[in-house]
Amino acid sequence: MAFHKGFSGYLNLFSMLLFMISLWAARLVEGSRAEFVTCGTILKLMNTDLRLRLHSHDVKYGSGSGQQSVTALDISDDHNSHWLVRPAMGETCKRGAPIKCNTNIRLQHVSTKKNLHSHYFTSPLSGNQEVSCYGDEDGEGDSGDNWTVVCNNDYWRRDTPVKLKHVDTAAYLAGSGRTFGRPISGQGEIVGVTSPYGAYTDWQAQEGLFVHPSDNLPHIQNAIHTEL
Repeated sequence: MAFHKGFSGYLNLFSMLLFMISLWAARLVEGSRAEFVTCGTILKLMNTDLRLRLHSHDVKYGSGSGQQSVTALDISDDHNSHWLVRPAMGETCKRGAPIKCNTNIRLQHVSTKKNLHSHYFTSPLSGNQEVSCYGDEDGEGDSGDNWTVVCNNDYWRRDTPVKLKHVDTAAYLAGSGRTFGRPISGQGEIVGVTSPYGAYTDWQAQEGLFVHPSDNLPHIQNAIHTEL
């Protein structure tokens, strides 16, 4: 009898494991069908020239604004590289709605709740425009948190690079190609530049949780996962 109970327990555990594996596989298949970046998506953004992911952390600049620094990493699985796609300040968007090209959005750093931000401070390494993270504990900042998604399609596609233009200053989000020393050794500098045609201004959606308006899979409605 004890053997029978033990065997049944192992069988139940094995069945549950198979179910979890099949659900994970289904998520990956469905994730490949998520064509667009949508309102409420959590994602990582990679600079297509530098092959670095947009990153932030609770480390402040030692010059300029003194706000939370924004950098770039070549590590794909760092949790501090996740950004939440939100509507621009004072605007709304429907959760799961694809982001139209030339729409204003905010990108909220998931770990610290602050928004991707820029202003007319000078960046510490290259002397371009500083890019920081800004906002209160509820993720509310000011108009300097708004960015325009610049692309040539109808919507922001996951498989196509876009540019991010800062609304207040008209600068484009870019990497400078320079790297920091301590305390963030090896991380790349992120800046705002005046021209969209220079190097390092293209960004593409990478790993993330892509919110979808019509997910047919049970138990994972409105959420499409790729490797986080």
